[in-house]
Amino acid sequence: MSANIKTLKVALLGAGNVGSQVARILLEDAAALAARTGARLELAGIAVRNIDAPREVEVPRELYTTDASALVRNADIVIELMGGIEPARTLILEAIEHGATVVTGNKALLAVDGPTLYEKADAAGVQLSYEAAVAGAIPILRPITDSLAGDKITRVMGIVNGTTNFILDAMDSTGAEFADALAEATRLGYAEADPTADIEGHDAAAKGAILASLAFHTRVALEDVHCQGITAVTATDIASAKDAGYVIKLLAIAEKLDGGVSVRVHPTLIPREHPLGAVRGAFNAVFVEAESAGELMFYGRGAGGSPTASAVMGDVVSAARRLVLGGPGRTDSTIEVLPVLPIDAVATRYYIGLDAADQPGVLSKIAALFAENGVSIETMRQTVHRDRDEAKNAGPASAELRIVTHRASEAALAATVEAIKGLDIINSVTSVLRVEGV
Repeated sequence: MSANIKTLKVALLGAGNVGSQVARILLEDAAALAARTGARLELAGIAVRNIDAPREVEVPRELYTTDASALVRNADIVIELMGGIEPARTLILEAIEHGATVVTGNKALLAVDGPTLYEKADAAGVQLSYEAAVAGAIPILRPITDSLAGDKITRVMGIVNGTTNFILDAMDSTGAEFADALAEATRLGYAEADPTADIEGHDAAAKGAILASLAFHTRVALEDVHCQGITAVTATDIASAKDAGYVIKLLAIAEKLDGGVSVRVHPTLIPREHPLGAVRGAFNAVFVEAESAGELMFYGRGAGGSPTASAVMGDVVSAARRLVLGGPGRTDSTIEVLPVLPIDAVATRYYIGLDAADQPGVLSKIAALFAENGVSIETMRQTVHRDRDEAKNAGPASAELRIVTHRASEAALAATVEAIKGLDIINSVTSVLRVEGV
C-alpha cells in the first residue's frame, strides 16, 4: 500500500467490554482496515476514568488518558462507548463542533436527546452513526436507512433485549418462575447486578424509539414509548400460552397508523411458529414489514463485547471511507413530523386470565360484557379447580378462564378488562397480555 496513504486519528471514549474489543480490532487488524478504507486508522488514545483499572484486552498503557476533551479535539473519528448521558453528550457535541465524525453505541443518550445531536451533526456536515445502539451485531439500522430507503416501512417488531429473552426462554423451557430465571441469568452474566433497565423494559424502549425514528423518518423520544416490563409474567402465564400455541416475548413494536406512529414495549404472546417465536436464549431479532419488500427478519447476537464491537467497526469503516473519498456526512433522515399516538390508538388482541366462580351463567355474563364493549372473543378455555379445604366441605369450586380476543382497539380492550373486574362472579383478573403476529 502506498506510503502516502492518508492517516485518520481515532479517539476512543471508554474501555469497557465493548471499548476494549474495539481497541483490539483497531490495533490487531490495522492492515486489513487500511485496505478496506483506504486510510490508516490510528488509535490516537483511549479516554478512561481510571488508567490503572483492570481490563480484558491488553493495550499499550501510553494510549490511555483521562483528558477526554483534549483527545476529542484532535481526532478525525470519535468512538463514544462510555454510556450514560453525561459526559458523553458534551463530548459528542464537542467532537461535532470540531468537525469529527462520531460513532456511538449510546442508546440511552440517543433516545433522550438524539434530535439535538442529529441537528448539530447536520449543521456541521459531519456523520453521526450508531448501528451498535440497537441490536448488537445485527445490522438493522443501515438496512432501514439505506436498503429500504425506497420503500415504505409499516411496522417494526423486535426482540431487542437479550436479558429478558433469556429469562422468558428459560421460563418457557424449564417451567421456572420469573425470580428463578432472573437468578440464573444473573449467575451466567446475562443480567446486570441491577437488572431494572432490562426487566422493566427501559432498555428496549430506548431502542424502540431509535428504530421508530429511523423507520418512519420522524422524531420519537423515550418518553413517547409506552413501556411495560416482564416482572409480572408468571410461570402460569408461560404454561397457558404454551398450551394455546404461543410463546411470550418482550417486544418493541413500532408501527405507522392513520394520523401518526405508535411505539410500545410490553410482554407479548406470539405464535410459536412465528419467526420471532423461535428466537432463543440471549439472541435478538428484528422483524420488519414494508409495503414492497414484505416481511424481513434480522437475527443475531444482541449484546456482548465482540458482537457489539463488530457493529461499531462497521460504522467506523463506513465513516473512514467517506472521509477518504470526500462528500457530506450521512445524517439523520427525518423528513416528517408525525405525532406519536398514545397506546389507546393501537389495535391489538388481548390474552386475559380470569379466576371466576364456577356456576351457571358465568360464561354468558362475561361474553355479554365483551359484546357491550365491542370486543369479540376468539377462544375461551375453562379449567375447573377446587381448593382442597373447600373440597372437604363441598364448598364452591372456581374456574380458571383463559380468553383470547379478536383484534380491537386498545381502548376498548382496556375498558373491557376494567368492566370484568367489577363483576361479582370474578374473583380476580390474573393476567392481561397482548397478542401479536397473528
